[in-house]
Amino acid sequence: MKKELEHLAQLIREEQRRLLQVAAESGQIPPAQTLERIAMLELNIAAIENTLDETDK
Repeated sequence: MKKELEHLAQLIREEQRRLLQVAAESGQIPPAQTLERIAMLELNIAAIENTLDETDK
C-alpha cells in the first residue's frame, strides 16, 4: 500500500504543479475555482503523507 500511496501523492503533486504553472504564466490571479483546487490538492497531499507516516510507526 505504501508504494501506491506514494504514487498517488506524486500524481497529485504533478497536477498541483501544472495548475500553479498555468496560473503563474497567465500573469493574473487565477479564478477562485483554480485556487480552491490547488488548495484541495495540497490537503490531499498532506493526508497521504500523514497516512504514510502513521504506517511507518
